[in-house]
Amino acid sequence: MSRRNFWSGCGLAIALALTAVPAAAQLTVSNEDVRFRFGALGQFWGDWTQDPATSGYSQNLYIRRARLIVSGEIGKNLTFFFETDAPNMGKTPKALGSGFLVQDAFLEYKVNNAFRVDGGLMLVPFSRNGLQSPASYSTLDISPLATVANAPTQSSVLRDAGFAASGFFLADHLQYRIGAFQGQRDPNARNSLRSAGYLQYDFFDTETTYTFAGTALGKKKILAVDCGFDKQGAYRGYSANVAAAKPVHGGDEIGGQFQFLTYDGRNKFPVISHQNDYVAEATYYVHRARVQPFGKFESQNFVEAAARNKDINRYGTGVNYYIRGQNLKWTLQYLRALPRNSATAPSNEVTMQLQFFYF
Repeated sequence: MSRRNFWSGCGLAIALALTAVPAAAQLTVSNEDVRFRFGALGQFWGDWTQDPATSGYSQNLYIRRARLIVSGEIGKNLTFFFETDAPNMGKTPKALGSGFLVQDAFLEYKVNNAFRVDGGLMLVPFSRNGLQSPASYSTLDISPLATVANAPTQSSVLRDAGFAASGFFLADHLQYRIGAFQGQRDPNARNSLRSAGYLQYDFFDTETTYTFAGTALGKKKILAVDCGFDKQGAYRGYSANVAAAKPVHGGDEIGGQFQFLTYDGRNKFPVISHQNDYVAEATYYVHRARVQPFGKFESQNFVEAAARNKDINRYGTGVNYYIRGQNLKWTLQYLRALPRNSATAPSNEVTMQLQFFYF
């Protein structure tokens, strides 16, 4: 790892952060029946990842996410959400002109508060970590343990095409999401569809948006418990989670979450070995300094003896610096991967991020 390149990259990120222009008021277009809202998300990464076989480091400066967002209301009780992305633009193997995709594209019709119908391309309702907004992660990014089924189910960044229903009860404290999705298709498209569902209860402040916040920066009191399932054919996935964010000391926040995930591909997706996985995150936001130290732990545990040489633990720590809330922040994270039950050497990863968010 080049020390000069590392510190040069850090200096570039800090300079960009300090000279960036703050986000302005929300841009909307509306008349009596129609309202459009526009936004954008940019996350620029510098990443140094160690190869456990050689101990050398790959070095990348790239755009992790570049999203354009449009949402709106079309008449009474009919809304839409549309989002594009060009993920990992410039990362090795470098390809600056490819990778554009439609991230979300769905309509929602609200019959009443207890029953809403969605159709299109949307997040599969399986786990809270998978339903969190990338703009407000407590740590650097989503856990890879929440994306185990992404490729076998032919999903696109945790999204799938389908129809879903959702609703709220008990003054919006209890919510459900359930749907039928394309999933993996055989050549004749005659195999069974994919189904997924999610149930959550908020003890204090409610969460009624499409995605959840990882951190509320001391502005909400959250204690949520949830569970979810994901299945297609013989494949099964289940999740359970506890998430908390508590305002303290006049604007600080103490928060975190504990996520349990279990997967078993069986004869439907043999590449998904039966496993029980855990994700834990903890944060403390200091509002006067606008900094948020965080720590994380991930554990991937395979059930079959033949697969236990793939068991691995990951430990991470870092800090978020909020220049203008989530609109403009800088993140630095160190992650250490410790394989278990194998001769693979431990490895390190250092990542910095500059985020711009407007929505």
